[in-house]
Amino acid sequence: MTDRTHLSKRLIVLLAMISALGPSATQILLPAVPVIRQDFAVSDDIAQLTLSLSMAAIAIGTLTYGPLSDKFGRRPIILLGLFICAAGSLLCAFAGTIELLVIGRFVQAFGAAVGLVLARAIIRDIYGPAESARVIATLVMVMVVIPMFSPAVGGELLVRFGWQTIGTAFALFSLVMLFMAGFSLPETLKEPVPFAGVGSMLRTFGELLSSRVFSGYAFCVAFVSVVFFSFIAAGPEILVSVYGRPANEYGYYFIMMPCGFMAGSYIARHYGLRLHIDRLMIIGMAIAVVGICLAFALLLAGWRHPLALFAPVSLTVLGNGITLPNAQAAAINEFPRLAGSASGLTGFLQMALSALAAQLVAAVYNGTAYPLMFIMLAASLLSLGSFRIGVGFGNTGLASSARLRDQASGADSRS
Repeated sequence: MTDRTHLSKRLIVLLAMISALGPSATQILLPAVPVIRQDFAVSDDIAQLTLSLSMAAIAIGTLTYGPLSDKFGRRPIILLGLFICAAGSLLCAFAGTIELLVIGRFVQAFGAAVGLVLARAIIRDIYGPAESARVIATLVMVMVVIPMFSPAVGGELLVRFGWQTIGTAFALFSLVMLFMAGFSLPETLKEPVPFAGVGSMLRTFGELLSSRVFSGYAFCVAFVSVVFFSFIAAGPEILVSVYGRPANEYGYYFIMMPCGFMAGSYIARHYGLRLHIDRLMIIGMAIAVVGICLAFALLLAGWRHPLALFAPVSLTVLGNGITLPNAQAAAINEFPRLAGSASGLTGFLQMALSALAAQLVAAVYNGTAYPLMFIMLAASLLSLGSFRIGVGFGNTGLASSARLRDQASGADSRS
């Protein structure tokens, strides 16, 4: 038992670091976007593609890696994704045009998406449905440490060496992860699922989406993520244009966001075996709405300090940190045999809607923070609506949690 516990801890840390590549890839370049826009003499919308298309690439990657891992195994697909991420990062480092940079960002993010999907599937393989929600909460809590500092690291690399070095640094980090995974990552898939082509994959996704409960959890994950990615899409511009602060300060204010998320993930982990999963999710979504309303109130009161925006939004992110790991685990546990596909489809919805939201935020930006607040509030309410329609606020919504507890009891009795 001690050896297994030690192995599990090391595996969770490794999976957390690999999972961190996805969010880090989208965030590390954010402080450099204004400089990139000036260097290549392009419009704001074109420069924003370095973010929105990287998020779209993650969406496509999450849709692809799940079914592939169900057939070929988790380990080889993770190694492939890490190699693709390193190659895309090098392309970013040596890009001489905005087109090459956007392509490099797309390839980089596509490879980085592998950890977001397969880390959760691996946890589901090892721990089963009963304990996976708590372990995923632990994974997320560890995972956010690296992206927490990504914008600050990107800002410092930008100021000291130029934005091209951001790609070089990310390539090196990806190669280190590839090396570590090659030596330490076990294969956890026990029964491969035959992959009969794209048609079969689409039928699998149709089967997943036909489940009202799965769709409720999956779209809850998606809209919770829209809240966060809308903020990171507009945050740097608002900090500079609305609050008159230098661009490199964004990375330091941004640290409040993952700190809030990590606190929420800790709450989800700590109370995961005491409260129903669905009840925790409702609490988290309610906290998120309160945070956005507080940000609205401070804006209306005329507070002109960045903390008037970042502090209440960090409360919103705390609520999302409670909701997200539970919703992800619940969505995957609806179809245990298709855990990879379920994780992939959930990740696709998560990143596809977030990419659209990021571009929407740029399109409606009017020099104030109000459009961003409206989009974040709408996404938070839609997450509640998705949960209500798919799962429910009453006894029906607690059925999945009760089932997980029954499975846990059965697993304990067998061991």
